[in-house]
Formats: sequence, structure tokens, C-alpha cells
Amino acid sequence: DIFSADSRQIYKEISIGTAKPSHEEMMLIKHHFIYIFDVSATYAAGQYVADINVALENYFKNHDIAILVGGTGLYIKAFLEGLDELPEVDPEINKMLKQKYQESGITCLQDMLLASDPEYYASADVHNPHRLIRALGVSLTTGQPFSSYLKQQPKKGAHNFEVIGIVLDPEREALYQAINQRVD
Repeated sequence: DIFSADSRQIYKEISIGTAKPSHEEMMLIKHHFIYIFDVSATYAAGQYVADINVALENYFKNHDIAILVGGTGLYIKAFLEGLDELPEVDPEINKMLKQKYQESGITCLQDMLLASDPEYYASADVHNPHRLIRALGVSLTTGQPFSSYLKQQPKKGAHNFEVIGIVLDPEREALYQAINQRVD
């Protein structure tokens, strides 16, 4: 069976640009973690790790080999290495940060993060509002910089089976051609 580690293929309504397997491909071999949630659902890497570990533990009761494929590096890294333990964010703070982003744009969040946690700002994808809101939410909820939580040693994956990693690295021109075809 094939287990997807793609953060977009899991949503029913997101098909454009996701390279979901075709109906015919899904009839040939069973696929997991594709077409699961409505796009309005929130699904994060931590939940994926918990769900994939349960799914694979159950799968390996009757099978020897599974293939985990994906386009979301964070899902794969989280599965292999675990995640830092992050505190829950106060929903009101989260709401406030999202409203600030909608009203003032990403620059406002970038400035807030630079002022409160220059260490994380230096390594963060500061053009990703979701990550900025997450980091600021943790900092504002706890009073501690987000970077202080990232220094913890991640837990190793909770699985007890052997993982063999294979990375496909197509030529750049062929990759861009495939992406353009997919979008068309």
C-alpha cells in the first residue's frame, strides 16, 4: 500500500497542483491519507505523525512493506524524527494575530517576530504567515520566545519498524515541465 505524506493531498477539494494519483492508479493499489478531510478542516504535522504511526502499526500486523511517499518535507521529517513539544496557543491570541494579518499584512507580523524573537526570525520562513502566527502565538501565550522551544531534542519517531529512505531527484527541467503540465 502507499501512504501519502502530502499535506495537500489529504484534502478532498484540493486537486489542482497536488499530483494526486488518478482514480485508475488508486484502483490498482490502495492509497492512504488521500481525499480524507474537507478543506475547512485543520490538520497539522503533529496530528499526521500520530495518525500515520497508528495506521502503519495496524498495517504491519498483516503486511511486511509499505511505501510512504510525499511532497511535504515537514510531514516526513516529523514522522522520522518526531517534533518539538510546543505549548497550546491561547485561541484569543491566535484570533488576534490572524486579524492583525488580515488588517495590516505580513509586514506587521514580521516586525513583531523580529522584535520578540530575532533568533527564530533569522531562520524562519518569514513570508509564511502561518508560521509567523504560530511562532508569535506561542511567544505571546507563554511569554517565552518561540526559538526557546525549538532547542528541545525532538523525540525519535514513535515507530518500531525499519525505514529505508529513497530520494528522487529529477532533472530540474523535467521537474518544471511536469509541474507546468500538472497546473495546465
